[in-house]
Amino acid sequence: MTTPPFDPPTSAEIDVVSAQLGRQARGVIGIAARCVCGNPTVVATSPRLPDGSPFPTFYYLTHPAATAAMSTLEATLVMPELAALLVEDEAVAAAYHAAHEAYQADRAQFGEVPEIDGISAGGMPTRVKCLHALAGHALAAGPGVNPIGDAALERSSWSPERCQCDEPGAAIA
Repeated sequence: MTTPPFDPPTSAEIDVVSAQLGRQARGVIGIAARCVCGNPTVVATSPRLPDGSPFPTFYYLTHPAATAAMSTLEATLVMPELAALLVEDEAVAAAYHAAHEAYQADRAQFGEVPEIDGISAGGMPTRVKCLHALAGHALAAGPGVNPIGDAALERSSWSPERCQCDEPGAAIA
């Protein structure tokens, strides 16, 4: 097992993430993926927040344009189509299960939290529940790790290869 490739966030990065979220960022332990311009896109969040609450969503999508794109996909009912892949394609289902295990292993490096033991995010390993979480994992882990997150990113209007940080509602570092 290797440590996820990120350093602790700077105060400036926390400020950008807070602006992206429209509230103070909590429990951020690293920037797990970035826009091509360098702004945060996905944060890694402690499995236990500073107030003691368990937090299963280790990889949290923060970029406003990316979150809007995932919301649009969810609203257009693409989730049942992606969920059908888990039933129809054994290779996709196996890769999704492996993504679930990888997600948990990444998070476990930052503390075991009994309340969320066995839970990852986004419905893994058997459902498609939240494209934001699945896309966040796909961006942090890289292509080929989370097939449903990869598929959501491929179907979305947002791309990590094109900066949209200067669009309305996006934060610029």
